[in-house]
Amino acid sequence: MKEEKLGLYKKLGIKLTPQRLAILEYLENNREHPSAEDIYNALKDRFPSMSFATVYNTLEILIEKGLIKELGIDSHKRRYDPEISLHHHFLCKRCGKILDIESKYDIFIPEKLKDCQVLDFQIVFYGFCPNCK
Repeated sequence: MKEEKLGLYKKLGIKLTPQRLAILEYLENNREHPSAEDIYNALKDRFPSMSFATVYNTLEILIEKGLIKELGIDSHKRRYDPEISLHHHFLCKRCGKILDIESKYDIFIPEKLKDCQVLDFQIVFYGFCPNCK
């Protein structure tokens, strides 16, 4: 992991244990939108003493610090996205694969929200991926 990234994590007050570093490395440039369970299963052989709670708590800290987003588009499990720039998603209803959609769309904030502070939004397309259709 690059020194600048490590410096950012330290600056944000994230304690860098070997397990947390492994979670951060797993997430870095990961476009698969993993769940906490996916991350735990990918790392448990390397860190047999690591608990599921460690993964979950690390993800919660990363959300709090604005380093990842939690996606609420899969009703079966929470998924996480290390790409925090504004983008949209496609969710395959059969296999659960989530694809990033980088296209720009003209969005107009509804009048009903005129007094609200909108921090984020996304468009989610649902359907079947090429492997499932």
